Amino acid sequence: MRLAHRRATLRLEAPFTISRSTSVEEHVLWVELEHDGVSGFGEAQPQEHYGESVEGAEAFLVEAEGVLGDDPFALEAIGERLASLPGNRAAKAALDGALHDLVGKLLGQPVWRLLGLVPAGPPTSWTVWLGDPDDMARRAEAVGDRFRRLKLKLGGRDGLDVERVRAVRGVTELPLQVDVNEYWELEEAVEAVGELAGLGVEYVEQPLPAGDPGGARLKRESPLPIYVDEDCHTLADVPACAERGHGVNIKLAKSGGLREAVRMAHAARALGLGVMLGCMVESGLGIAAAAQIGSLCDHLDLDGNLLLAEDPWPGVAFVDGVQVPADRPGLGVEPA
Repeated sequence: MRLAHRRATLRLEAPFTISRSTSVEEHVLWVELEHDGVSGFGEAQPQEHYGESVEGAEAFLVEAEGVLGDDPFALEAIGERLASLPGNRAAKAALDGALHDLVGKLLGQPVWRLLGLVPAGPPTSWTVWLGDPDDMARRAEAVGDRFRRLKLKLGGRDGLDVERVRAVRGVTELPLQVDVNEYWELEEAVEAVGELAGLGVEYVEQPLPAGDPGGARLKRESPLPIYVDEDCHTLADVPACAERGHGVNIKLAKSGGLREAVRMAHAARALGLGVMLGCMVESGLGIAAAAQIGSLCDHLDLDGNLLLAEDPWPGVAFVDGVQVPADRPGLGVEPA
């Protein structure tokens, strides 16, 4: 198989703010794997927060080409060889996505069908990024009926997080979910989740820093489900997450791709955990890969491509709030 990659810049429609950063654009890598004249594509969105970078991903891909082999159908064997190379899970996810795209095209089948799944899943949430309460309420109200779930970014460290949720609840009856991105301390979290339960919030995502020793206590005392994100990267992390959360947030860029994400989803179910599938700010290429396994999940947060000023990889249909993978071979998206 021939491997090629190139950098791309994704520009957001509006500045996107969470507790630790504000973004106006994101840098990604697009990966192409060619076999017998057919190409499969994948996207890497390395995260500095996880110690990854576009430059590191590029170096990894140069090294990884030597372990891919000549058989694109040897997905497990290729995955094992890639796993022997340290780190760079976003780049591994791009290779995994490109391999599945390639195999689907070679067989003339969409990836969701190859995995024995259906092209349906829960509605995706729409992210209302962090701002002052009135600003978040205005942006939530402007969503109208386009989405069926709202995910509110919290973690302002100004004592106003509950007021943010209250302001949004005042302008919409849509189900609300909140994501704190590790920015609460334990006592603040214990108090806040009680108030949020009264506002009809469905769950709280990553309220404490990853590995915080108060996680088990918060799980015991919280009236709301706690979903962990930064605590959960790969299959090996799932058992410990059961001690500090009621569910896990799986992302392809954290796990290394579809095959690991599917394993994580089944492990979480075996431990009685809920399953959420999230994303980074990604184009339709990255979202298409995740959407293939949406039917395995309880909650989806796959709005990354919808946050962009323009999606360079259209093909994922947004229907009644649901990101629906295409019925075309592979991942079902092509460059615009």
